[in-house]
Amino acid sequence: MPGTVGRVPNPPAPVSGAPAASGAAAAVLGHHWAGTPLGPWHSWDPAVRAAAEMILASPVPMALTLGDDHLLLYNDGYAELIGDRHPGAVGRPAAEVFPEIWPMPGVGDAVERTYRSGEPFLERESTLPLHRRPGLVEQAVFTRGHSAVRDGAGRIVGVLTVAAETAQVTQQLQSLSDFAAALAGTLTLDDVARVALRYAITTFDADRVSFGVDEGGGWRMVRRVRGELMDEADERLPPLWRRIASDGADPVVSAARAGAPLFVDDGQPLREFAVDRHDQKIRALAAVPLRASVVRGGLAVGYQVPRPWSAAQRALLAAAAELVGQAAERARRFETQHGTAQLLQRSMLPAHLPDLPWMRIAARYDPGVDGNAAGGDFYDAFLLPTGGLGIVLGDVAGHDVQAAARMGQVRAALRALALSDPRPDAVLAGLDRLVTSLGAEGGTHELFVTVVFGVVDAERQQLTLASAGHPAPLVRRCAPDGQPVAAYVDVPAGAPLGLGCRPPTTTVRFAPGDTLLLFSDGVVERRRQGLTAGLDALAAAVAGASSGDPRALCAVATAAVPGATEDDVAVLAVEYAERPSRSASMEVPAEPTAPSRVRHWMTGQLTEWQVPESVVGAAVLCTSELTTNALLHAGTAARVEIDLSPERLLVSVADSGTRGTVTRAQTDTLSSRGRGLGLIEELSDAWGTDPTVRGSTVWFEILMPSE
Repeated sequence: MPGTVGRVPNPPAPVSGAPAASGAAAAVLGHHWAGTPLGPWHSWDPAVRAAAEMILASPVPMALTLGDDHLLLYNDGYAELIGDRHPGAVGRPAAEVFPEIWPMPGVGDAVERTYRSGEPFLERESTLPLHRRPGLVEQAVFTRGHSAVRDGAGRIVGVLTVAAETAQVTQQLQSLSDFAAALAGTLTLDDVARVALRYAITTFDADRVSFGVDEGGGWRMVRRVRGELMDEADERLPPLWRRIASDGADPVVSAARAGAPLFVDDGQPLREFAVDRHDQKIRALAAVPLRASVVRGGLAVGYQVPRPWSAAQRALLAAAAELVGQAAERARRFETQHGTAQLLQRSMLPAHLPDLPWMRIAARYDPGVDGNAAGGDFYDAFLLPTGGLGIVLGDVAGHDVQAAARMGQVRAALRALALSDPRPDAVLAGLDRLVTSLGAEGGTHELFVTVVFGVVDAERQQLTLASAGHPAPLVRRCAPDGQPVAAYVDVPAGAPLGLGCRPPTTTVRFAPGDTLLLFSDGVVERRRQGLTAGLDALAAAVAGASSGDPRALCAVATAAVPGATEDDVAVLAVEYAERPSRSASMEVPAEPTAPSRVRHWMTGQLTEWQVPESVVGAAVLCTSELTTNALLHAGTAARVEIDLSPERLLVSVADSGTRGTVTRAQTDTLSSRGRGLGLIEELSDAWGTDPTVRGSTVWFEILMPSE
């Protein structure tokens, strides 16, 4: 029967293999058991004492409750579970040690039932409120098993409890689900790397994680270490990859190449491949290959202390690697399609706009949908045989390769017609015949093309326009009182091309200080919003801009109407300068010394132009930051351009990478190596970004001080 622990008349010699007196064992062996119904330790029944010694020596969390009062003894693993209750819980009734959970169903009654009946009890997962520390209640998840403990005579004298806290496993499984959801939203390998590194460093509580993929001629690797300061802005930037030769032996590469995981419990797995002290300190490492049919790569997790890799951890790593592999394959397909679409788009749009002393020209193109399709919006500006400047912006309906091809045909035909006869009405009439012919060849009447074409005559200070179903252009002028005003040109829209277009022409004044803005309907159209509201918002934004600089107005125009658009966005701006500007440019190689070379070149150039010293200092500082960002985060060479007019200094830094786009939100820490674009926002009068089909351009403008 259950009762007191069996006694022996004469205490035997100490049992061989008795636990060393340390940790929980020291608390148990040193407890005053003589003051309890169990009696002194040495008088316990040998079978009971052997069970107690087995528990104390086990690394698995175990507890033994003895006698009718269920007096507790336990090992180090169990002591970790109960926190501050140790060592005071040793030798006390379990109901007193756990007053908040002992009365709960499946806790005290389960121990009592096993004690009375001898029947084992297993509860795979239960959530219990545990007061491990004073004033702190934790919801802990446990798997618990109870079995009877008998003395040498076969009588039940206690209950053995084996407890495993499964909260960590549950959290990791939940994190795996969150990880899958986060990967579902990735488009590029940069996105996959960011999500994978963030997940691995937090879920596995690792000191170092790394991710690598095979690029064909070599490997691309990126890592993250514990303690790296990564804010929201840094997370949006492309990761800093490093290259590894195709025959490299990094653990990630080795695991990916062999298609089998690599586990190191203790050692120096990165000694031969260490980049810095973070790698040198790693002692335990797991590297698992991506489970993907197309992309070859791997994921690694490392710790600075020895660590055995349990079966559960290995399974979790394998599951994570499989999710990463699937996401990497989707990203590789997207990047291939995206690159094809961009290559097609590049061939359709002008490589360079005219560089004229009196006319400043800028354009901006934002692809719609998800950026993975070639669009039908186009723009162009070119010199005419008459000495005028031809400008055009059009829209071919559709977001596919066919729309882009038609756009290319229309743009090429327009330029050819304009070079022959630059009158806008004649050019659009010729285009109408072309579109009608293309529709007939394709057997479709759904070829929808709108376009606006104009000619700037600088000598006469005139602008002549004609439109085929396109939104009217906007002109920003400086009023006599000095306050800029923006108004739409009163040009009849006419019918779209292919419908017998015979548009009239409109001629308006275009004088020094004026800026013309052509735009596609994606700039002003939004769902659940009238077109008039979008047009009014655009005019107000252009009139309120700090200057008439075309690059600044392009940025202002694309952000004038709030809300997202699924359509392509194209803008072309032309400013008739009051006085000619001076310009210079520099090609910047992707080398560590490049920012200092840019600072030296720019200081000399601006000093030669007699720019005020205050402007020189601010401009050089901002340009150095932009150059650093371009080289670090785009990974390509850059081009720095400066344009100086009597009114302002405009500086732009362009890269040819497509790995990321700088965003204006949270700019104060945009550069993880520098002072961030918050510096540019503070020192410049205006700044912005131009995501183009050739990469991205970041620019800033500083107004010149009045004399």
